[in-house]
Amino acid sequence: QVQLVESGGGSVQSGGSLRLSCAASGYWRYYMGWFRQAPGKEREGVAVIGRDGKITYADSVKGRFTISQDNAKNTLYLQMNSLKPEDTAMYYCAAEGYRLIPQSYKYWGQGTQVTVSS
Repeated sequence: QVQLVESGGGSVQSGGSLRLSCAASGYWRYYMGWFRQAPGKEREGVAVIGRDGKITYADSVKGRFTISQDNAKNTLYLQMNSLKPEDTAMYYCAAEGYRLIPQSYKYWGQGTQVTVSS
């Protein structure tokens, strides 16, 4: 069983930065990463990292977001810079899935809200 607990969300102005954290326990296969869901929209992949270290970003966040992990702390991070109002969403940490495909992920955190005002 894998447990995931996100933190670090909040409200910022456009152009600001936030760093999300996901504390993980347990063992997972394949990929782990960040997803988001805005009101009225489908959940979408943001950034994921595989067990082999391979990183994949959604086109919409390339160059602005950085995913990283601290294996010693079993924690996954998402550094978000140059935030835009369209980044406003509930952000979820997920584990044991394939790349940016939300439906493939088995374990999910409870989510943390990110709100970007213009």
